[in-house]
Amino acid sequence: MPGSTPRHSVSVAAAVVRDDGRLLAIRRADNGMWELPGGVLELKETPEDGVRREVLEETGIHVEVDQLTGVYKNIVAGVVALVFRCKPSGGVERVSVETTAVQWLTPREVSERMAEAYAIRLLDALDGNGPHVRSHDGCRLLTER
Repeated sequence: MPGSTPRHSVSVAAAVVRDDGRLLAIRRADNGMWELPGGVLELKETPEDGVRREVLEETGIHVEVDQLTGVYKNIVAGVVALVFRCKPSGGVERVSVETTAVQWLTPREVSERMAEAYAIRLLDALDGNGPHVRSHDGCRLLTER
C-alpha cells in the first residue's frame, strides 16, 4: 500500500576517542542530557561527511572517521543512528548553540553521566567487536547485551 511504510529519520554520531582513551561528549542545550556529538544526516551527504560536520558544529573538533561501530534504533521516535569511531585531528573544544558543555570523559564517567541508550554507543565503540545492532526506547536498551 503506498504511504503505509513507516518513515524513519537517520542520524549519525561520533565516538571520538583520544589517544589517552578519553571520549568526546556533549551536554545538549535543549534537554541538558550528556550524549555523543551527532545529529540528523542531511539528504545529500554521506554518513562520514555528516559525522565530520556534526562534530565540528557541536564541539569545534575536527575528526577522522575510522569505522562504523553500531546501528541504534530508537523504537519510540523512529530514529536510526549510525555511530562511527573517530579520531580527533584538530580544532579546539567549544560550545555551540546546540551544546552547553564539551568534555573528554573516561569510560566510567560516560556510564555515570549518560543514559544507558547513549553510553552503550561509546562503550560499544571501544570494544572492537562491532558493528553492534541495538534497539532502545530513548533511555534504556531493549535488547540483551
